Amino acid sequence: METRLVDRYGRVHDYLRISVTDRCNLRCLYCMPAEGMEFMSQNKLLTDDEIEEVVRAAAKLGVRKIRLTGGEPTVRPGLPQLIKRIASIPGIIDVALTTNGLLLGNMAAHLHAAGLQRVNISIDSLQPERFKQMTRGGDLSKVLTAIEKCVRIGFSPIKLNVVLVRGYNEDEFDDFLRLTVDQPLTVRFIEYMPIGGRQADWKQNYLSLEERLYASELGRSAVPIAKPEHGGPAEYYRLPNALGSFGLIHPVSEHFCDTCNRLRLTADGFLKPCLYWSDEFQIRRYIGDEHALMDALIRSLDAKPLNHEMARELSGQQLSHEPTTRTMSQIGG
Repeated sequence: METRLVDRYGRVHDYLRISVTDRCNLRCLYCMPAEGMEFMSQNKLLTDDEIEEVVRAAAKLGVRKIRLTGGEPTVRPGLPQLIKRIASIPGIIDVALTTNGLLLGNMAAHLHAAGLQRVNISIDSLQPERFKQMTRGGDLSKVLTAIEKCVRIGFSPIKLNVVLVRGYNEDEFDDFLRLTVDQPLTVRFIEYMPIGGRQADWKQNYLSLEERLYASELGRSAVPIAKPEHGGPAEYYRLPNALGSFGLIHPVSEHFCDTCNRLRLTADGFLKPCLYWSDEFQIRRYIGDEHALMDALIRSLDAKPLNHEMARELSGQQLSHEPTTRTMSQIGG
């Protein structure tokens, strides 16, 4: 019988998100502090050989989808070569990337040729000065150019990730919806999550997506559509006659833990069964012994709870576990 990554609740895990670096060329307000971040030394990061070995072991346990994240993955040297190695592993059928897009324009063609199939691009504002404020220094024009290049190259789907933050960008909801009318883009709105000790400002700036959708006349004209392949946890909609679509990802107000199919590997070699909780397992020690590595992947799921408790945190209730203190950039999202 085939051994698969199945947790005690019967959830089959076929998706591994890999952080290839904790470094980033931005300091987005919901991801990391403006100052004081201490990044890992190079020798703490998993090497290309180590990442490939983990993916090979995971593929033998049924993992089929890989997403590379950061920090910002495009700042890691040799990223196209790493993607080529991962894409060639038997059993891996989908390789994707989450990026802030700043360096993507010059790299997109190389990444596509190496075997990258899909891109998620973070873009939290369409207003240059506001974008610069939310990212603490980002250049919106570079991101928009990268999106255009990805469309021309043929990445599909191209997803734009928008974290809605109250007091910052909720008034741009309709502007993002309009992007989907004439372009084959998928805009995904994501609720602000309390990851990495950001509870104080999170409660103040959290915004329910359902609340925002029904406050939008344009949004109310949208119709629900079936979840596309590689749709992830979002609920999808389309405006009348639009080429693209949009989705709502609401991990706080309506968690989707019952369908979670992912594990996360941090840049320093720890497996995290759940983004929210502090549980993590060092697996670097097993690299070089494929059997032990596969066993460690299987055992890591024993600690995966039924669900996170972000909604309980929002309402001030006591939590059953200890939330992670790692920032989103240190986990990989």
